[in-house]
Amino acid sequence: MISISPAVGNQPTGSWPIPLSVLDLAPIVEGGDAAESFRRTVELAQHAEAQGYRRFWLAEHHGMPGIASAATAVLIGHVAGKTSSIRVGAGGIMLPNHSPLIVAEQFGTLETLYPGRIDLGLGRAPGSDHHVSRALRRGPAAADAFPRDVVELLGLFGHSAPDQVVEAVPGAGLEIPVWILGSSLFGAQLAAALGLPFAFASHFAPAALTAALQAYRSQFRASTRLERPYVMLGVNAFAAETHEEARLLFSSLQQAFVNLRRGRPGRLQPPDPAFDASLTPLDRHGLSEMLSCTFVGTGEEIRGAMEAFIERTGADELMVAAHIFDPVARIRSYELLAGARRPAMAG
Repeated sequence: MISISPAVGNQPTGSWPIPLSVLDLAPIVEGGDAAESFRRTVELAQHAEAQGYRRFWLAEHHGMPGIASAATAVLIGHVAGKTSSIRVGAGGIMLPNHSPLIVAEQFGTLETLYPGRIDLGLGRAPGSDHHVSRALRRGPAAADAFPRDVVELLGLFGHSAPDQVVEAVPGAGLEIPVWILGSSLFGAQLAAALGLPFAFASHFAPAALTAALQAYRSQFRASTRLERPYVMLGVNAFAAETHEEARLLFSSLQQAFVNLRRGRPGRLQPPDPAFDASLTPLDRHGLSEMLSCTFVGTGEEIRGAMEAFIERTGADELMVAAHIFDPVARIRSYELLAGARRPAMAG
């Protein structure tokens, strides 16, 4: 069942003192284009910074008609240059698509330009389908090298040794936080073995959430980068002035996931009040599985549901995605969510 917010009568407990961050896919909406998407991404980042969100992450996807963040490092630099304090990063870079040296140089450049503000999340998926994988020159065994490539990348961020043959310039010696992203036990176990923070993609693939958290925390080995486990969980949130309006905004994400499952990815569609009635039982089952970590309602309603989610998972941070068609409604959703969190922090 999709985790829709509780009834209005439920009272929050005031136990929400963890950071919130933003995941933006730079969505291209129906009738829009990439240039508009980039403007809206910058506006959202600026509002998120003003509202106290900790991070603003962008994700690498390729060949997707509705996602404009393919050149992720370039867009991170653009957003960082238009903001002043919020951390900006990748959620994530799909490392098997790149050489570790290139990634080290790109993010070394970003960290040099915007010191103390850059994050690097690493994933092993292709970021699209097998056709795009071939276009990226990604071999069928590319994902198998992911652990080795992560270790190589971490080494390139270290201080150069006198006999080191290859050096990332810039990149070597820079303190760039590196995260492992995942939706399975594989990422959890790798993050634990390397002593890195772990970001779980529960906003679209929550099936292994409980098992992954248990594996990460039980197997974690302290490192020079991180003393104790740190988990950030992805969630979807659609906040509005009324519950009905929030559910209408949510229908754009529902359409996107149904179209993706049917092999017809496209631009983000406007809300459709009749969409729910058009869903087949198979569609409903798929949405329920993929979007179980989704919160819909007023800010106060979502607050109570998120508090229960945090208590259940022990999350250290939440990264919120809001695939909302109207840019004004999207910004307002993040504002309502930030406002709902503040009373809990004060308590």
